[in-house]
Amino acid sequence: MPGPHFFIDRSLGRKQVPVALREAGWDLVTLAEHYGIPADEAVEDVTWLELAGHQRWPVLMKDERIRYRPAERAAVIGHGVRAFYLTSGNLSGRQMADLFIANQAAIFSRAAEDGPALFAVSPSGVREIPLDD
Repeated sequence: MPGPHFFIDRSLGRKQVPVALREAGWDLVTLAEHYGIPADEAVEDVTWLELAGHQRWPVLMKDERIRYRPAERAAVIGHGVRAFYLTSGNLSGRQMADLFIANQAAIFSRAAEDGPALFAVSPSGVREIPLDD
């Protein structure tokens, strides 16, 4: 069974992470592919979060601060986004891709569920982060 179609935020880059994930069989679109270059640099987080929610695309990102920003957190909740972020910001593109791939089963399973959710992805696994704190 194929996995979900993911949306990749600019925080993960335009090339290395998407290429590595595609080579591992992931179906995805990057922010740059969807909006075009250089327009992708001007797209606000709430805009692409709304798009991802309406399309039912789970999101991959590196920005754990999203849960502390009221507008972005409201967009995740209001548009039913399921978002997965890396807990470590100091990884190479290959390391970021490897971390997602290592947690593929859990990510695919949680991405297929309904409703808004935020998940931390780390070497120890995938854990849900409360959105109502």
